[in-house]
Amino acid sequence: MEVDKITDSTEIYFPKLGWRFHIDPTAFTIGNLSITWYGILITTGLLLALIYCFPKMKRFGLDSDRTVDAVIGGVLGGIIGARLYYVIFNWDEYKKDSFKATAKAVVNTREGGLAIYGGLIGALAVGLLICKIRKVKMLPMLDITVLGFLIGQGIGRWGNFVNQEAFGTNTSSFFGMTGGTIQERILSESNYLDGTMHVHGLDVSAYEAVHPCFLYESLWCILGFILISWYSKRRKYDGQILLMYLSWYGAERFFVEGLRTDSLYIGSSNLRVSQLLSAVLFAASVILQIVLYAKYKRDPESFELYVNTEESHRLIEESRRKRMGMPAEDIYAAMGSDDDDENFDDDFTDDDADEDETAGSSILGDEEDESGEDETDSPDEAPADTAEEAAASAEEAAEETVEEAVAEAEDKITDAAEQAEDKYAAIAEAVDEKLTGGSGKSSHNRKKRGR
Repeated sequence: MEVDKITDSTEIYFPKLGWRFHIDPTAFTIGNLSITWYGILITTGLLLALIYCFPKMKRFGLDSDRTVDAVIGGVLGGIIGARLYYVIFNWDEYKKDSFKATAKAVVNTREGGLAIYGGLIGALAVGLLICKIRKVKMLPMLDITVLGFLIGQGIGRWGNFVNQEAFGTNTSSFFGMTGGTIQERILSESNYLDGTMHVHGLDVSAYEAVHPCFLYESLWCILGFILISWYSKRRKYDGQILLMYLSWYGAERFFVEGLRTDSLYIGSSNLRVSQLLSAVLFAASVILQIVLYAKYKRDPESFELYVNTEESHRLIEESRRKRMGMPAEDIYAAMGSDDDDENFDDDFTDDDADEDETAGSSILGDEEDESGEDETDSPDEAPADTAEEAAASAEEAAEETVEEAVAEAEDKITDAAEQAEDKYAAIAEAVDEKLTGGSGKSSHNRKKRGR
């Protein structure tokens, strides 16, 4: 479906949907400083990722106070890495006549020019280094971090929409789009000998709709966030969420990258850097997941989640006491007692009830319960002995009373039997006398003597 030439560079048009938008990439200006929608959307994605991740740190066994430095370092490393990655593979575009002009072009990111994989590499390199310094467990940190990546990517990709970049080849699909800037870029890259599309043999018409690759990736990342965050409560081992992210994003990026017209290439070849990297990450993560899951099925006890370890609970509790304003010496002294363990366990359960259903009971909690029982038994030992002695004495007294009552009852029964027998004998004798005429030798007496 052909479209007319669009003269307004800010116009974005979806032919089959009939939608037209006029969006200036510059949102507003402060003096001589222009604030772009690209920067606003990237920042919004970052803030939403932080808002989601920080409250979830405890679910992964991490102390949010300790992870702050790693998060800040990761953000800075991600921005620098994303820019350097893009500049390295587009050096001819940023190389100027002077060092000052080159440096200015390199640091100017307001018009785009950030590569996702470069951002991931930079964020991981700096963030993990700080994790090591701050003694933050890396695998749980990576698990929660990649969930933030999905949020940031899902929102940030709309910056490409505003800038009319990251589009693909021609398409007749329902979501096909075009725009003033898109048409200008296609004409420029196709007609000039050094244009990317011309160099790599991409035949793209400026007057037909193109794939909205930004939309595909945005929707894929948001869907991935929903599914993987749901599964994170049921994860089997630390690092599983990281591997799921790599396979999920790698699969999408491999196919979508093949549609794009602005890919980064390896030298003058037609090998797309991001497509090749996506294939490697996807294959490696899938293989690792299969191997680790097989090991988990054989021996699940060897895959204890960090959130269930004593170290995790101790560090979180230590941080909690610090926020309460306890001096360091008091914290370490208090950590040896169980005074606040019950409160800590209650807080942990309230915040992470869903996690406790899948990850099982805390090892530390079991140990604390056992130690608590031992400590409470010690001071109550003497009262317990006294109670046992009193019970034994009462039991003996009760036995003696019963025996005496039984003996007394037996005596009374014997006396009553003898009295009844004597009365019976007297009556029988009186009857015999009547019958025999008073001989004095009754048949009853004879029977009695013959017994």
